[in-house]
Amino acid sequence: MEFKEAKNKFVQTWGALGSQWGINKTMAQIHALLMVSSEAVSMEEVMEELQISRGNASMNLRALMDWGIVYKEYKAGERREFFTAEKDLDELAVKIARERSKREIKPALKILKEVSSIPSNNTAEEIQFIEQTTKLYDFVLKADNVLDKITEYKDNWLTKLVVKFMK
Repeated sequence: MEFKEAKNKFVQTWGALGSQWGINKTMAQIHALLMVSSEAVSMEEVMEELQISRGNASMNLRALMDWGIVYKEYKAGERREFFTAEKDLDELAVKIARERSKREIKPALKILKEVSSIPSNNTAEEIQFIEQTTKLYDFVLKADNVLDKITEYKDNWLTKLVVKFMK
């Protein structure tokens, strides 16, 4: 397999996997392209490489910057904007986990807390509902707390040491 074919296969596969971690196919393809590029890439190069419109490229680049996994770079003498992706895979995983928690887990926790706190008339159905949604809230909260601890490892010398031993 030649480089160009391998690069295209990676970008296409990463795009297909993107929906599994909460982003659309084009957004994941742009991320893949930037992640494996040795230099910052212009929006025009992204558009050409992926055969997408300026609007699509712009919207998805902005979303990737909002996630904190793509950065804008400026080159002296250039009027165009250039973009690069986070290359540190540990940092990438932490940023994705934090963003998914903010976008998915925290709103779910808010709803679970709300629905499990309703007043009960002590019917079997209401008691079951409150018990089950409370258990679910507790479980999701524990999972979110574990995720928070894992994503804080870069700031924690002890966790860094444990991760180093695991590698």
